[in-house]
Amino acid sequence: MAATEIMIDIPIEHERNVLGQLDSWLKKIERSFHVTVIDRDGIIKIIGEEKDTQQAREVFENLLELSRRGNNITEQNVDYAISLSFSDKSTADIVEIDKDVLARTALGKPVKPKTLGQKQYVDAIRNNMITFGVGPAGTGKTYLAMAMAITAFREQEVQRIILTRPAIEAGEKLGFLPGDLQSKVDPYMRPVYDALYSIMGAEQYQTNADKGLIEVAPLAYMRGRTLDNAYIILDEAQNTTPAQMKMFLTRIGFGSKVIVTGDLTQKDLEGDRASGLEDAMRVLKNVEGIAFSVLTSADVVRHPLVQRIVNAYEKDEKKRAERRENHTPRDFGEKRNERRKRQ
Repeated sequence: MAATEIMIDIPIEHERNVLGQLDSWLKKIERSFHVTVIDRDGIIKIIGEEKDTQQAREVFENLLELSRRGNNITEQNVDYAISLSFSDKSTADIVEIDKDVLARTALGKPVKPKTLGQKQYVDAIRNNMITFGVGPAGTGKTYLAMAMAITAFREQEVQRIILTRPAIEAGEKLGFLPGDLQSKVDPYMRPVYDALYSIMGAEQYQTNADKGLIEVAPLAYMRGRTLDNAYIILDEAQNTTPAQMKMFLTRIGFGSKVIVTGDLTQKDLEGDRASGLEDAMRVLKNVEGIAFSVLTSADVVRHPLVQRIVNAYEKDEKKRAERRENHTPRDFGEKRNERRKRQ
């Protein structure tokens, strides 16, 4: 098949951003589509089979548009544009997603969804009273929820923000913690504080917290309350029990919006206790006004290595599930136990 050549003009002010430092993004696109890319005086030539060159061109053009919109192109942007080109979705969706600015950080950086899954999650929050955001680590569940809450608070759509999570150690016992009650619960709420400080700024947060307009508290503090005119975020919901989840969801009053986030693959509940998040997804799946947004490893926006780690664990869990279904002995101990049962 004859090789196809396509020329793209990359303005010099965007060249390093689009092609990457030492042409790292260019080389990644070359490898992904099995094309040859030649960069000469701000014009890149893509050589390869017609389908491959067209896909590579779309990726370059969308990265260029992101750069023109003021974005710093990251490896995540490049990887996601490439993955979309191999799916039935258009890479042009990346530019459409980039237009949705949710908030600005304390340093003025725009907060936006970066994947189609994140965009659907944000739209679900806008259109529903209660939204469950479920997915692996690094998919922006908490950060995007926080951005939506702070924007609503700034625009006076709600009077206060309430952030809560169950106070459960991640597989280890912290023992006695010194200080007053707030000092004891702060370590459990640190991820929530990090997102707050990033978007709102520590000083503005402290001012609003002193006025009682922003409340960060363990889930146990929610019992017996009615939460009106508030943006409420329950983080790490996989660590709630069904009773705790029911208690939390029945606190909601008029004018409130709720976001529940969690990762079912990282439960810290003791023994075989059921997760309130898993139970709620089963019980509430057909209730009007409640949306479930399921994010996947494709929506991971941390370091690309995080996405590979998530994929590796998902593959391992899938293999374990298949072995359980097929009753395949995994080690000598299981084989011995099966022999004893047969005897």
